[in-house]
Parts: sequence; C-alpha cells; structure tokens
Amino acid sequence: MQATTATLLQRLKTLGDLTRLRLVALCRQGECSVSELTGVIGQSQPRISQQLKLLCEAGILRRFRDGKRVFYRVPACGGGEEDLRQLLELIPGDDPLFVEDLSQLRQLRGLGLDEPVRAKESELADRALHRALVELTVTAPVGDLLDIGCGRGSILKLLASRARRAVGVDIDAKARRLARAELMLAGLPNCSLRQGDMYRLPFDDAEYNTIILDDVLTDAADPVRVLIESRRLLKPGGRLFILQAVTDRTAASIQRSLAEWSVAAALRLAPAQIVPAKNPVWLLSVATRADSKDAAA
Repeated sequence: MQATTATLLQRLKTLGDLTRLRLVALCRQGECSVSELTGVIGQSQPRISQQLKLLCEAGILRRFRDGKRVFYRVPACGGGEEDLRQLLELIPGDDPLFVEDLSQLRQLRGLGLDEPVRAKESELADRALHRALVELTVTAPVGDLLDIGCGRGSILKLLASRARRAVGVDIDAKARRLARAELMLAGLPNCSLRQGDMYRLPFDDAEYNTIILDDVLTDAADPVRVLIESRRLLKPGGRLFILQAVTDRTAASIQRSLAEWSVAAALRLAPAQIVPAKNPVWLLSVATRADSKDAAA
C-alpha cells in the first residue's frame, strides 16, 4: 500500500466520528483554543483534548502554543496538504449543526469586543493608508503575508483576501485575542496570530512574500536589527512595507532615519508615500532586499 493511500485511510477513519468532524469544521474557519472548542462542543476538556490529539496524529490539525494557551488549526501550507484541503472540502459547510457551532464560536469571540471611539481625522487617515496599501498590492501578488506589530489585525483583515495566508505577530496577548475574534467574525480562515519577538521571529528564512512592519521601527531599541530580521524572512523578490506614524517627529526626519537603517540592513528603500498628502499621519515605504533584481516599487 502506498503511503498516500495509508494516510488517506487514516484520515477517513479519524473523520468518521461526529465530534471530530465538528472540531475540524470549526478549526477550518480559523485557529481555535481548547477552551473555545470545549465551550462550543459541550463536552469535557479531557475528552476534547483526546479527540484533538487524534486529529493531530492524522495530520488533519496542527497544534501550537501562543503564550499560555494552546490553539489548533487546519494546516495552512506545506507538502501533501493540498490533498487534505480537497478532503476537507467535502465537509458540508451548510449543515445546520456546523452552522450552529460556528455561530456559537463567533458569539464567544465577540464577547467584550467594543469598538473604541476614534476621532474622525484618525479614521480618515487610516482609510487613506488602507487605500494606499491596496493599491500597492494590486501591482504584485501578496502571497504569504506577515504583519509584525499587527495589533487588533486591521491590516490583516484588509489584505487577507489577497494573501495565500496571513500571519500576524504581536507581543500583546490582549491584542492577539482581540485580533483572533475580529478575524473570526470577518470570516477569514487563512489568518493566524502568533506571539513573537520582532528581533527573533519563529519563522524560517525566506518564508514570506510580503512583510509589514506595522508602526514598530521608531520605538524600537535597535531598528536595524528589526530590519535585518525582516530581511531574513523575506523571499527573493518579496516586498517589505514599512508603516510609520508621524507623531512627534517630522515626516522628513523619519524618512532620513528609515533610509539610514535600510542601508545598514542591506535593504533598498523606495521614496515614502505621505498619507494623507495634507497633514500627514502615516509614512508608507516599500523596501526590497538589496541583492534582489526587483525594484522597490
């Protein structure tokens, strides 16, 4: 028997249980914690944990830790997983049981999600920034996206539909929790959140086509190290979007600093866009690896 056939048989056997099928249907919508799955399915945590273990052993789900919590999700990429995605497409998303499970999960995720009141000027500036980002992503595929300093995930929500997969990193556990809730409510299953140190991120070299440094550089103790780490993760031909809020420093001063740091990190930096053009709130710069033949535009 071929290995692929044996894997298929194991997965079919594992999915031949209603509880496990419900767990997979939920995790297909986005990463879920054990406590969330326990709350939705209505079984004890030890029983749910045992079912999740079987699903992981069959390669149907993956387990990862984020701070003190453990999450599960359907594998997002890698060898052999196209067959798995085709298998999971057979799960009927319109089955009333699965629809009700997802509704309960969204209700759990939605608890305490009160949108903060924001100044009209700030909202207009963010909209202008989002338009600029969308225009940039029209010129080249987003591919695998990493947002460093993602906060509540507003940019992940904006670009996830254009990305093969989208990963957000933030050191703030509350921000990651809120981002997970909003991404689930938005119906974006290709998004994932991780705890990470921007100086040493838990990803492989050249893993991402598009990386966003989300307003983190000017407050960093060593911005050049952050850029060097971002460069390590960037695929050849990939693009690094540097977003920086204009606060107590002038736009020109920030641009000079970005240019100096980029040279030190072996990055080629394009001239920044000022957003909005009048009364700037954001600088948006695009950088590529200095050894790349692609222009940073």
